This record gives sequence, structure tokens and C-alpha cells, in this order.
Amino acid sequence: MIDSHCHVDEPAYEQDREEFLQRQKDGGIEAIVIPGVNMHSIDGILDICRRWRGFCYPVFGLHPQDVADDWQEQLAVIHQAILNHVSADLDVSERIVAIGEIGLDYHYTREFEAAQHEVFRTQLRWASELDLPVIIHNRDATADCMSIVKSQITNHKSQINGVVHCFSGSAEVAQEWLKMGMYLGIGGVLTFKNSKLAENLANVPLERLLLETDGPYLAPTPHRGKRNEPIWMRFVAMKLAEIYNCTPQEVIEVTSTNSRKLFRLPTQI
Repeated sequence: MIDSHCHVDEPAYEQDREEFLQRQKDGGIEAIVIPGVNMHSIDGILDICRRWRGFCYPVFGLHPQDVADDWQEQLAVIHQAILNHVSADLDVSERIVAIGEIGLDYHYTREFEAAQHEVFRTQLRWASELDLPVIIHNRDATADCMSIVKSQITNHKSQINGVVHCFSGSAEVAQEWLKMGMYLGIGGVLTFKNSKLAENLANVPLERLLLETDGPYLAPTPHRGKRNEPIWMRFVAMKLAEIYNCTPQEVIEVTSTNSRKLFRLPTQI
């Protein structure tokens, strides 16, 4: 299994990070993609990826919840870090595999809504210019989020590839993202008792899905409420196997292939 989205650098993992990562590797996890959220997360992510070369992969970006008065400074620092870590000559532990986590979030406040839009557009443009995929965060902002991505694709003739992280939208919204060439990131929400996600994936090909944790958040049933772990993605794979009438191993193989393709990970990890 490949975890396409886990915040291994967060404080929730600080006390036992090395043991935690070894447990994931021993449990069958092949790779973990670590998304950035602001300029302060860059060094921590790189440190982990250097120590876990070929297992953890770095991603830099400005998360919409981290857009504040200093957003221009944040963008400048993150942009330079991205430019410093895209060369094919870099070791795999230092070469970023995407730009993210980027997008829109209106859940707690819309104070910086205009700035969020500008930050999102800017990072989408970087991704297009550098031929990197994006990891998109969308919370309570679906219409605006899709509109900005569509505008980038049509008006600016940009090719945008990426994943809509932690997808939990409707069947109609799923199809709109697929039309734009996006993958959908599926995690613990799929296993929640009242989730409608299973039925909303009915017409989504398995070849367009990635497994993710969003760790330390959103642990799947039966571990809901605990600190999430990539090895628990097997419960998500089991639920997807029911939806797609296949085996959990087939789900794991297909979604792992999808992650390798999107993030250009080594074929043999």
C-alpha cells in the first residue's frame, strides 16, 4: 500500500516517529507522501525524507488554513524551496513529488477568502510551469475550488494533474473532478457509519482512486478517534473491495499503481 497523504511531520507523531515509521514499513506500507502546509513545515519534512530515503517523499505548499497576513512571504519562501527541490539530479529524498497541500477552506472563516483564491491560483500555475501534480484540499468550497481549477485549465491552457485529497463529495462532483483529470483520495471517511461516499463512488473507476490516511486525522473504523496509521488503510481497501466487487489485494495493487503514476514514484519501492 502507498499512503498518498500523511502528515508524518506533525507533533502527533513526534514522540515515537521512528518507531511509528518502522511499524508502517514492517506492516507492508511501500511509501508515504508527506504534504507540506506552510513554509515552516519544509525543513521537518525534508529531515524525515532524508532519514527514510525511498520510503517517505516530500511535498511543499501553502495550505488554505495557513493563509494569513503573511501569505506573500509564505509563498515566496515556499516557491524558492520548490525551485530548489525539483531537479532530477537531486537524491530521491529531496526531490519533491507534488505541490501541496493547496486549495480552499471556508469551514472556520472566510476572512482571507480572496487571498486563498490568489494563493491557490499561484500554486496551480507553479505546478503547470514545473510539470508537477497537485494535492488539492477542498472544504466547504467546492464550487469555487472547481471553478479555479477549470479556469486554470481552460483560460490559461494549463495542464493540471493531481488528487483531490480526502474526497467526500457527491457523485456529480466526483464526475466533474474526473473530467478535469483528477484522482480522488479515499481514506477513513469511507468506513464511517453515516458516510454516503460508497454510493457516490459507484461510477468512479478504481483506476482513478488513491488510498490515503490524512494522518494523524480521520482514522478508519474500527480505529476511529485514534491517531491514524497508514497500515490501517487496509480497512479502507476492504470497503473499496466491497464496492468494486474485487479483492482487497486488487484494490491495493491498483491504487498503488495510481500513486506511482501520479507522483512518479519508483516502480519498485
